[in-house]
Amino acid sequence: MKRTIIATVNNTSGVLNRITGLFARRHFNIESITVGITENPSISRMTFVVNVDDHRSLDQVIKQLNKQVDVLKVRDISDEAIVARELALIKVVASPQHRGELASLAAPFRASIIDVGRESVTIQVTGDHQKVEALIDLLKPYGIKELARTGITAFKRGTKKSVFEGSRYSIIN
Repeated sequence: MKRTIIATVNNTSGVLNRITGLFARRHFNIESITVGITENPSISRMTFVVNVDDHRSLDQVIKQLNKQVDVLKVRDISDEAIVARELALIKVVASPQHRGELASLAAPFRASIIDVGRESVTIQVTGDHQKVEALIDLLKPYGIKELARTGITAFKRGTKKSVFEGSRYSIIN
């Protein structure tokens, strides 16, 4: 089963290596990983998508991660309401006569052409995993020259319900 794990950690050298080492020792395949600083430059946020066989071994890894000195918080957010996005840059073979077609294919995905070369165009798309995969599948017949993906970054949604009353907007958790 696929699980999404988030961790906030101190932004120090070697943290990523130690954390991925824990996953490797448990024989978890990390399908994607994203890491970046948060609103506080001394703290980084990591998002892992991993395939696991059972919850017990995942719980064990989360407990071990929480014991790491530089780890501040670890959570499995797979079963929660989350916002998740991925970015892909796709360089596609494109003669001048096919560029209009490619722009038309990209439009429904809210993707954009960010670079044009003599024999190729580069398309940028952001969205959930299925959206990115769907666009890639549509572009394959044209010939994908190069593909770069960020992996999924995610966090828990802030609210479950919002209410608008006249001029007041309130959020109910």
